[in-house]
Amino acid sequence: MKRKLKPTPDILKEWIKSYVPEKDLFFLRGTDLDRFKEYLTNVLVIPHEEFKNHSSYKQVQFANSYEYWNLSKDIAYVLVAQPGWVNHLPAEKKIELLHIQVAVGRGLIHPISDFTGDTSSLLNNVIDVKGEEYAVLHKAMWEELSYRCKEDLITDIAQEWEDWTCFDVPPQTPHHILPFTNTFPSRAGSNCLAATLFAITLQEWIAHEWVHPQTFLQRLALEEYHVIPSQELMAGYVVTWENTDGIIQHASYCIDGQYFFNKRGQTFFNAWSIVHLDDLKEDWGHLSMKTYRKK
Repeated sequence: MKRKLKPTPDILKEWIKSYVPEKDLFFLRGTDLDRFKEYLTNVLVIPHEEFKNHSSYKQVQFANSYEYWNLSKDIAYVLVAQPGWVNHLPAEKKIELLHIQVAVGRGLIHPISDFTGDTSSLLNNVIDVKGEEYAVLHKAMWEELSYRCKEDLITDIAQEWEDWTCFDVPPQTPHHILPFTNTFPSRAGSNCLAATLFAITLQEWIAHEWVHPQTFLQRLALEEYHVIPSQELMAGYVVTWENTDGIIQHASYCIDGQYFFNKRGQTFFNAWSIVHLDDLKEDWGHLSMKTYRKK
């Protein structure tokens, strides 16, 4: 039976703690830097090309929170600031900087209507964009919000990543998978390839990794899984979906021919869930499907 998932209070607490990173990032186009020069004494200014290869800022939670994939192509610099730096800017410069963040597609920006409860700490962090008010989140501001406000906001945000539905756990589910089924991770990074490898290797720590396609295929080979012609799916099979370049976009572990152990993405908002084959086909059916079986 299909039902709705709900994160536990402890999981919500971990999400709230991690959602806004410890360092504030502000993104600038090439023409923006000169307008802030006199305010950069306490800020690290990193050229964007260097930033993209910086090990500290390639961490998955930075990428997810600031939504690197949505950033404008004309980003030239990244300001790395300690919490509270932005609050010391003159009011007009702060508003200017926040408007730039909206223009370049930075994450952690939400309509003021998404917030509930006491929002007094938002007042100096709200900008008007085409008649709608938006809050540009940063660490000091996030810390000042009430816990209830943060809990309500992050619950709404999380459900934008997936609809939080799942199926009851099938009786044939392997014992080692049971503690993970229909639960949420407390930290970001775990993806569908990691979840699938965990299912076939019984190595719990792998479930928390961010596994890339070649690493995934290498492990399938080591576990003696090989591609088989399309046929009726059975327990223990691995199914992948590839794009036209042959690169795996998704993988899932078959529990009983109809139901799968699955993870839809690498954020902590994406659950390890039980899904039906029909759901997988709806999400990934536009790609090429391959089936693997252990020898």
